[in-house]
Amino acid sequence: MPSAAEKWENPMETWVLSRDDIADVVTAVGRDALMRRVVDRLAEGFADVGRGARELSPLRDGFERAEPVQGIFEWMPHRDPGDSITLKTVGYSPANPHHFGLPTIIGTVARYDDSTGALTALMDGVLLTAIRTGAAAAVASRLLAAPDSRVLGLVGAGAQAVTQLHALSLEFPLERVLVWDTDRAHRESFARRAAFTGLDVEIADPARIVAEADIVSTATSVAVGAGPVLPDGPHREHLHINAIGADLVGKTELPLSLLRRAFVTADHPEQAHREGECQRLAPHQTGPGLTLLAAEPALAHEQRGALTVFDSTGFALEDALAMEVFLQVAAEHGLGSRIQIEHHPADALDPYALQPAPTPAGR
Repeated sequence: MPSAAEKWENPMETWVLSRDDIADVVTAVGRDALMRRVVDRLAEGFADVGRGARELSPLRDGFERAEPVQGIFEWMPHRDPGDSITLKTVGYSPANPHHFGLPTIIGTVARYDDSTGALTALMDGVLLTAIRTGAAAAVASRLLAAPDSRVLGLVGAGAQAVTQLHALSLEFPLERVLVWDTDRAHRESFARRAAFTGLDVEIADPARIVAEADIVSTATSVAVGAGPVLPDGPHREHLHINAIGADLVGKTELPLSLLRRAFVTADHPEQAHREGECQRLAPHQTGPGLTLLAAEPALAHEQRGALTVFDSTGFALEDALAMEVFLQVAAEHGLGSRIQIEHHPADALDPYALQPAPTPAGR
């Protein structure tokens, strides 16, 4: 598998995409084209896993903290043997926007050479996480949702809701968006933040969202044990739900009665049964994982027309695939800097040989 950063690789250097470089990546191709590339790359990568050509990432792990603000810090690894290891470190701090003016999710993504362990690339993980989460929901929705879906419901109107809407608006002929958030400022500002999609946005309570939407995405910071954020009320027969926010043991967004009636697929089944919506279901109560559905779409299409749920916990293969897209765009447009971060001594056996080793010929 050729590295996305192959043209930049140098054993002495790390390819760094700064904040400005990330902005230039988006500008270079446009947000729609970038999102479409990530959606397509995730669909291909998921199908590779489903066919056995690629492995699922290991379970993520991390630290939980209560002070000074509640949150978690996680590490999410993925390995493509013989090519690279991708590691995302990510902090989830729901109080960040209010207390510090920072995103709820902050992270960085690093890529290492699988043979040498050298750090080959480093970039922001904030935009990447938002885009790949929206893209994963788009992959699941185009497999399971009604192709003519026109009404999207969003419960949780934070940063993740923007990319949920963006990704889904590129896959479906959406006409209306119904949005709700317990934070008044979030729900009232969403139309402005989503104006680039050109879609009509209307504030609606969760019961109305469930009743009228063809597709619903939930992306909330509901506290452990405080859900559900949706009622199990009347809904369209073909309703599809992307459950995004469950990412801790005990944190869930959907009513258990609804889950038990639905066809449920998860991005990473083992992780979802540990900390996603699936943590309240037995393995036999869930359907095939999303990667198998991506490899065999007919299995998903059989479920169209009925209630379906995508349990999205997020895993590192998604980050690795999205990083490939960012690096490819950066390479196409000559973006990023090459920095000598690692100390590679002139004598590999002497860490005090402070003069760097000469760059191999041809590099």
